[in-house]
Amino acid sequence: MSEVLILNEREVESLLDMDECIAAMEEALVALGRGEVFNPLRSMVRTPDAPGFLGLMPAWRGGAKAGWALKEICVYPDNPKRGLDTHVGAVLLHDAETGQLKGMFNASAITAIRTAAVSAVATKLLARQDAKTLTIVGTGVQGRSHQRAIPRVRQLQDVRVVGRGDDVEAAVRAADIVVLATSSREPVIRREWLKPGVHINAVGSSVAHTREVDTATMAAASLWVDRRESTVNESGDYLLARKDGADVEIRGEIGELLLGKTGRTSPDEITLFKSLGLAIEDLASAQLLHEKGLRLGVGTRVEF
Repeated sequence: MSEVLILNEREVESLLDMDECIAAMEEALVALGRGEVFNPLRSMVRTPDAPGFLGLMPAWRGGAKAGWALKEICVYPDNPKRGLDTHVGAVLLHDAETGQLKGMFNASAITAIRTAAVSAVATKLLARQDAKTLTIVGTGVQGRSHQRAIPRVRQLQDVRVVGRGDDVEAAVRAADIVVLATSSREPVIRREWLKPGVHINAVGSSVAHTREVDTATMAAASLWVDRRESTVNESGDYLLARKDGADVEIRGEIGELLLGKTGRTSPDEITLFKSLGLAIEDLASAQLLHEKGLRLGVGTRVEF
């Protein structure tokens, strides 16, 4: 019998500090870059009878912070109409030595925070140091989370959050950093809107048949990813641009940047981070939450 720590959405949000999460994501992506992580492609379970689908995202991390995690999450695109997140489920944390279940944490809150934290890591590494204006396209959960995360890595003077009814073009034209966090199936930006030297975090599309970035931008930008294997199998931004005939190459992974690979090469270079979200990010978040929850006495402990 093992003791399991359970954290609900409110408890995850209170414990998963953004600055601590950014540091944890850097550490996790370095571990990935060093080959200490086993992170298979996510599995999607679909049925014509359900209005959403189930995703399974397992990961193993070796080294000093060894452990197993599995995120099981239902993706329901119409949930915002009900006042709910599109992603609902749990992250399960298992002990590395015994395999016993150690924790069960609200996946919606983890996903919201760790996704924005990874974008902050990419922005810190790739955006121009003098970047002052941030435009976030998307007013949902990820838009709000990125509004908290990106200012932690650049001294911004202007933050603009725009939705479907706003002048997206004008906001993007003014931006030094752009975050795309929409549920759109088609591109929401165009190459001619982008100023020289802009950095883009493309977050919203995570399946092979949807995209937020137009083909011309994908062809013009230096593309960085969380993981190559995920990108070439799951990213509609990448796959659909290639299908259009664009010569899109992956410059590298964020973990490689953290390990010393050269990033931005000129002030006018357009850099683009394509975020798909990895189970190792959920594992690292769960480990941080488990440690803090036990230390601070937050959450519910049950014998399992």
